[in-house]
Amino acid sequence: MPGRGTSLNCLPLQVPPVQSLAAALLVAGIQRFRATPVSGEPRAPLCMMGACFDCLVEVDGVGSRQACLVAVRPGMVVRSQEGLRALPAGEPSAAHGG
Repeated sequence: MPGRGTSLNCLPLQVPPVQSLAAALLVAGIQRFRATPVSGEPRAPLCMMGACFDCLVEVDGVGSRQACLVAVRPGMVVRSQEGLRALPAGEPSAAHGG
């Protein structure tokens, strides 16, 4: 069943489940996947093979997922990633030598 229940930012999408999430979102007309943490500039997939990290999105509550490496499946809840991702308590950050 094509993309049953898949959504981006609460907007329902019908996408084929045989594609990567990035390809499916592009086919659906989505042009902005995230914003950069420093300047807020919009980003979308560039390489489609996991090297550039411009396709980062939140999938089912998990942030910093590379949409080009995630297979579409029914019921996915996808959100645009805005700014810096939140670090879980106790996870080292680059600013603190981690």
